[in-house]
Amino acid sequence: MTPTGHGPPVRQRRLASELRKLREAAGLTAEVAAGNLGRPRSKLTKIETARQIPTVADVEAILAAYGGRNSALGLALVELARNVRKRGWWVAFGDVLDGGFAELEDAATTIRIWQPETVPGLLQAPAYTRELITAEIDDPTEIERRVQARATRRARLERSDAPILDVMLTEEVLRRMVGGRPVMRQQVTALLRDLERPNVSIRIVPLEAGAFPDQGRGGLTMFQVFEAGLDLSVAYFEAMNGGWYVEDVASIRECRRRFDQIARVALSTEETAKFLARIRKELE
Repeated sequence: MTPTGHGPPVRQRRLASELRKLREAAGLTAEVAAGNLGRPRSKLTKIETARQIPTVADVEAILAAYGGRNSALGLALVELARNVRKRGWWVAFGDVLDGGFAELEDAATTIRIWQPETVPGLLQAPAYTRELITAEIDDPTEIERRVQARATRRARLERSDAPILDVMLTEEVLRRMVGGRPVMRQQVTALLRDLERPNVSIRIVPLEAGAFPDQGRGGLTMFQVFEAGLDLSVAYFEAMNGGWYVEDVASIRECRRRFDQIARVALSTEETAKFLARIRKELE
């Protein structure tokens, strides 16, 4: 698990993890491996724990020492090392945005979101966004920065390489009058427009569904990311005191199971469209 915050990006975390696994598979301790490499043990430890970004030369030397330089995995890790320092639009919003989360949104080919509390940032209408942020922050300058950052995130859906977005919400999200009826009507209208996108699916878990699997466990976002032939998929769990990332195969499999369980009690996309239209009419 990785806590949220401005920590190492997903490429660096996965590179660190794979290099550590290769050393262990070679039967080498960190001390012996560092000696073979002619590098301080502290440097190797920092690379393996994602506290230091390795150069391409570092990775090639490590792979040569472990006997995996020419393997498919080795070639993929070298390519990952070339891209590990890549940064995108989110760097400009580093003061108000979790860069790791934004990087995952930007890189993902598929994003699956379960949200029982609020409309996800990628689908928020501007007025709805402003109301949520204003409820937490008093500084006008920071409010504007955060609103702008969220609008930039949403623009991801306008790009030619937009991800497949599969979202599930509780009916409670739509019944909570964030900003009052006019703001919620704007938000529901935005959701109906997003449903018309070929890459967007929205499903509602209605109140009449009663108790359902995973109720009360917070939100969940899954990012399907493939780069340099490696599966860099990550799941993000929300909690009262923040959130955390998981990347191991077993945890990702469990997240998919959780998502599929909730989907069984959700309305279909067609039913959701009718449901949203009814709510919009109620908000007139």
